[in-house]
Amino acid sequence: MSPNPVPRCNVLGVGIAAVNRQSASDAILAAARSRSQLSVSALAVHAVMEAQGDPEYRRRLNALDLALPDGQPVRWALNLSSKAALRDRVYGPFLMRHLCAAAAAEGLPIFLFGSTEATLARLSTALNVQHPGLVVAGTRASRFRRVSEAEARADAADIQRSGAQIVFCGLGCPRQESWVHAMRPLVQAPLVAVGAAFALWAGERSMAPSWMQASGLEWLYRLAQEPRRLAGRYLVQNPRFALRVMRQVAGGHRDAVTDEPAKPEYWG
Repeated sequence: MSPNPVPRCNVLGVGIAAVNRQSASDAILAAARSRSQLSVSALAVHAVMEAQGDPEYRRRLNALDLALPDGQPVRWALNLSSKAALRDRVYGPFLMRHLCAAAAAEGLPIFLFGSTEATLARLSTALNVQHPGLVVAGTRASRFRRVSEAEARADAADIQRSGAQIVFCGLGCPRQESWVHAMRPLVQAPLVAVGAAFALWAGERSMAPSWMQASGLEWLYRLAQEPRRLAGRYLVQNPRFALRVMRQVAGGHRDAVTDEPAKPEYWG
């Protein structure tokens, strides 16, 4: 496992970084400027709960340099279990927007990995409009499948050749965390998994109102948009997450955050 730049707090056996968006951005930008390796993902309840039934995925999450509290319930759980007193979450789309603004100002090229060709085209255009001067050094649409190590190494070589200094991944949970974990040794740049940010900033999906985000009800907004796809995730996983967190806070069973090595799983 690579050394974590900040202390982690235990949320159901997943080590979540107790940092705000500015601190996370500072760490990512420092890695970008020095062309250093850094693995980052913004984690919501879905990722933490996926890790409960998949020990290998949990090991990958715990091998990340920065596992950020993307969802409000994850931030609440972190605060309850560790008294971290974080005042806001590190929401993936806002983190991406903040980093793109800094990248445009500093001349740091970015790379966009994941989603479809059409989404990437719309996203690239939107980012150039929102952040004048931003250089999108390259894009790579998802194949929507596992890939061989040789294919993954070819993707890494393409990213390296592009000159990108920040790489955003939008493969969706849990694929994107596995991708960031597997690609970290292959790319000399921070790899940042940002979930739904690609679809949001491409204008393909609307964002929940700020009051719903602040009150932890973003899941309800998304459920209303995609009930068939998301019903199982939110109506089953969310209550289980809440119950397990309450048990952890009450002093019940607490899974350890381990540093066991994780087997890479290649996606593309």
